[in-house]
Amino acid sequence: ATLFNYRMCAQWEALMRRRRKKQVNAPVGSDTFERRMERQRARRAFDKKNGKSARKGKDISHNKMLKNGGSNKDGYKLESPSKNRARNGHKPKK
Repeated sequence: ATLFNYRMCAQWEALMRRRRKKQVNAPVGSDTFERRMERQRARRAFDKKNGKSARKGKDISHNKMLKNGGSNKDGYKLESPSKNRARNGHKPKK
């Protein structure tokens, strides 16, 4: 009987190329976890009020950054991902 060698199979090689370490979320109760949950709550509240299609391709930006002690109570707005992620906590220019 002939043994089928998986290592020579193109599908096996493609599978091995795609292999990467899985993302691990922060443990429950950590600051990172709490901020992620706050972001999810903001997204869900926005979707409930305005519909999911209104948020397509945009980010929910918090008025006061979560890492600086902000929360959903401080307010949030819809913003383009490039503006939201480029700010990095800097105040907007006037």
